[in-house]
Amino acid sequence: MGDRLTQDERSKMMAKIRSRDTKPEIAVRSMLHRLGFRFRTHDSSLPGTPDVVLRRHRAIVLVHGCFWHRHPGCRFAYSPKSRQDFWTAKFLANIERDVRVEDALIELGWNVIVVWECELASPDTLRERLLEEIAHGGEPAA
Repeated sequence: MGDRLTQDERSKMMAKIRSRDTKPEIAVRSMLHRLGFRFRTHDSSLPGTPDVVLRRHRAIVLVHGCFWHRHPGCRFAYSPKSRQDFWTAKFLANIERDVRVEDALIELGWNVIVVWECELASPDTLRERLLEEIAHGGEPAA
């Protein structure tokens, strides 16, 4: 099955997809700010230029879109029907990069918290998870 859009139309559409300051990322930052956390965004001195860096807590929050980062079992992590070889390679490269970045950050002593886009549908649950994981460094509360 071919693409319904011309190559130029598809290119323009893909160019509009943001890599930073996405709606989910802004929602997570707003939530963290309301919880009283202060942070920096997109710190290029760290591997992967993390979305949110909470230096005081040695925590990093990575906000992943379910489609692009392939959230396992999520209905939003569907695969396009056209150009399947391209998309398979693209998604595998994204997953491999995510693993490399997360491993590098952990190696540097950071607590890495991944927030999936679909988790924003349950803000109370996400808020509790963020509080728990930031406050206790990913360790269960005693």
